[in-house]
Amino acid sequence: MTALINATAPAATMVFFITGSVAYADVTASDVWSDWSSYLAGFGYQVSGDETQSGNTLTVENLKMTMEMPDGDDSSGVVVSQMGQLQFQENGDGTVSVLFPDVMPITVSVEGSDDIQSTVAMEYRTSGLDFVVSGSPDAMTYDYAADQMTVALVDIEAKPDDVEFGTVEMTINDLAGTADVTINDALRQTQGNMSSGPASYTLDMTDSNSGERVQASGEFNDFAYTGTSTTPVAASDMDIAALLKAGLDMSGRLEHGGGTSTFTVQDGDETMDGNTRTDSGDLEFAMSQEQMRYGGTANGLAMSFSGADVPFPIEIAMEKSAFGLTAPISESEEPQDFALSITLGDFTMSDMIWAMFDPAGALSRDPATVAIDLAGKAKMFVDMMDPDRMAEMETGQEMFGELNALTINDITVRAAGAELTGVGDFTFDNSDLASFGGMPAPEGEANLKLVGGNGLLDKLVEMGLVPEDQAMGARMMMGLFSVPSEQEDDTLTSKIVVNEEGHVLANGQRVK
Repeated sequence: MTALINATAPAATMVFFITGSVAYADVTASDVWSDWSSYLAGFGYQVSGDETQSGNTLTVENLKMTMEMPDGDDSSGVVVSQMGQLQFQENGDGTVSVLFPDVMPITVSVEGSDDIQSTVAMEYRTSGLDFVVSGSPDAMTYDYAADQMTVALVDIEAKPDDVEFGTVEMTINDLAGTADVTINDALRQTQGNMSSGPASYTLDMTDSNSGERVQASGEFNDFAYTGTSTTPVAASDMDIAALLKAGLDMSGRLEHGGGTSTFTVQDGDETMDGNTRTDSGDLEFAMSQEQMRYGGTANGLAMSFSGADVPFPIEIAMEKSAFGLTAPISESEEPQDFALSITLGDFTMSDMIWAMFDPAGALSRDPATVAIDLAGKAKMFVDMMDPDRMAEMETGQEMFGELNALTINDITVRAAGAELTGVGDFTFDNSDLASFGGMPAPEGEANLKLVGGNGLLDKLVEMGLVPEDQAMGARMMMGLFSVPSEQEDDTLTSKIVVNEEGHVLANGQRVK
């Protein structure tokens, strides 16, 4: 994975610049090219190209970017990226147009150990591209618009040769956006936004060993992106830990207006087909020296599968599927915030799936929901982005960190006519690892509520899915840790308290 990121970073960086309000000052062709090349050099790339000036146009041919991957990488070696011709044309009004050929070849080569080598040939195709840079040398604004942009795989020569690729490409239509880039002291700050019309992709690949072939295609109605980044001007390499310490800070949010996809998996004589649909969705990320954040949402999600070992079509749907993670990544003497949320909202499945275990329709088939929302504080003992420190952790002699506090903002499990909800708040004493069998001693309380639990258990026994003796044991446990509600039928509540003495109390009764 590291090799793939390093290999594609140069091309991705150039594409980023193509996603970039006009300021009123002067920039020259040389200013723009110098800014691009110094930006890449700051990340450890050696940038070269044949420069020629003719009138108001600077042409750069045989553009080449080379970077040595860090020692210790499983594919350490050299990444070489080569691109076609670029032209920087001064427009006479203080702005510069960047001219790309309609079809620009891009080649990325990874020269690692004898058993890890690859060359990827791609094409960057544009139609109706208008790309203008304005501003001043230390505060440039990139404006662009294009009728269509396509990135297509042309060929891959890889060692080991485990995968064969057919058509692999992505096309975005009606692209437009801006990026404002300023340089302050040792940091480069970028604010950008992008919007597009319909986008589509195609993927065709075959496992050379098993012969299994995967074909996929999809379309999205539109995209919108906003993001900011702060990068060191004079970073020495692509070492993420070093870049973060030098000031790397980035965040972004991508939204789309829904789309569809289809896929086929063929393994010998067996074939599986499937399709998905979403009404809308988003993806966001952030990374700084203190923490990383990643999350996404899909609304109106529907999926169906058929073929191969599936005896009948499988159809499932969710009104909302979401995931969110915030985590500290750097060593710190003070506790840092973390959070985790998962939502599978209003999940439904086809009657054919229900019939496999509930043919009589005894269970409620109302939409099911599972939602977990946690937050807390933890202290990190290592820098998660430092490969040397992470390698030391593999010995198991050191801990990654310690848990200091945990808040249960919400737990909701709703299915088959029953619902469990809960909240809680705990702190942890990491100096006491004896009271609770090696885990830090907790202190706090959790409040739980179960509605419809006994009724669901009765139905599961009637269906033969749960033996009577196991159901009796479950009822005894519920009786031990919960009390029936006086206001609501088939409702149990539970208050679990862990006090400072290490006692565990369930509804006031000590159980530990």
